[in-house]
Amino acid sequence: MHGRHSGEGRNDDANGGSARLAASVPHATDRPRLTYPAADATTASPRSDLSMTLSQISTPLTQAQAYALVDAVSARDDLALTASAHEDEATGEWVFEATCAADPDLAAFAGLAREILGGDVDFAVEKIDPEVNWVAKSLEGLAPVIAGGFYVYGSHEAAPPPGGLTAIKIDAAQAFGTGHHETTTGCLEAIERVLKRQRPRLPLDIGTGTGVLAIALAKRLRLPVIASDIDPVAVATAAANARDNGVGNFIIPVEAAGLGAPVIRRNAPYDLIVANILAGPLVALAPAIGRAAQTGAPVILSGILNTQAARVVAAYGQAGMVLRRRLIRGEWTTLILEKTAAKRKSPAPVRGLRSSLHGVEEEY
Repeated sequence: MHGRHSGEGRNDDANGGSARLAASVPHATDRPRLTYPAADATTASPRSDLSMTLSQISTPLTQAQAYALVDAVSARDDLALTASAHEDEATGEWVFEATCAADPDLAAFAGLAREILGGDVDFAVEKIDPEVNWVAKSLEGLAPVIAGGFYVYGSHEAAPPPGGLTAIKIDAAQAFGTGHHETTTGCLEAIERVLKRQRPRLPLDIGTGTGVLAIALAKRLRLPVIASDIDPVAVATAAANARDNGVGNFIIPVEAAGLGAPVIRRNAPYDLIVANILAGPLVALAPAIGRAAQTGAPVILSGILNTQAARVVAAYGQAGMVLRRRLIRGEWTTLILEKTAAKRKSPAPVRGLRSSLHGVEEEY
């Protein structure tokens, strides 16, 4: 089952169209994403307080409409605990779903749908069992993932990890990042490329989620890795996963919005920065990441649709970084950039990124 759960800003490429009748929406290029909560969190999934009565609201839409509504609901903190979109592989139909505390505000959902989608939407409501971790349930039984010399698996996997790979055990939990999404595998492959060329001494993982990328770095480097996330559930999950993987002493979990935490500021500059979030927040963070990265540091960015990559590259060019490598997995892009000695005053126009890669494709 494909799906997206989002807690970041709206995707500029997925709006417009009728709420019910349109078969497609112009520029609809979104792809599946895992779980995030509504409002403010970059990498967390449903809130940990399961003692409340929960309800689920849902409606069938087109893929782009479902994604656009997820983004709109996630931008507010008064409608839902989580918002998601998924494809029913049996029918090919896309469904918007949101989990709400108590009874959902149907009038508010309907009004938001009219505003975002331009039409009326009929929502279905049902009570759900608050004792079930629906994120974990949806991810149970996922096969292990091999990416960039890393082997990511769950505790349900009976076979031992294969030799020659760095094994990382990540169970489905209340945070983003089990290794199965193209953005995570892209980051793992990018990390592998970087580590073949250099040995960072102080990496920073922004939007750590389950901590899978920070754990990958800690296992390879056996050095401290700062792992930050805006959501306390994700921070706690990352710390627990680090302990389970034998690198608890190396991971420094930090609850922080962006790079504003004192521990992050004190330890700058960093010789490797990884951020797997979404394009909008990445663009907003470009100046701060540019300041935090030391000259020559690789900067790995993901959570970027292929159609959004040029905008991200341009923002980071203005913050003093140049593109070294672009990894494409499905419709998702992972970028490897490098902090240069000086900020570019007037970056050259980016025309589809292929031209911007000329001559540097093999640097990573």
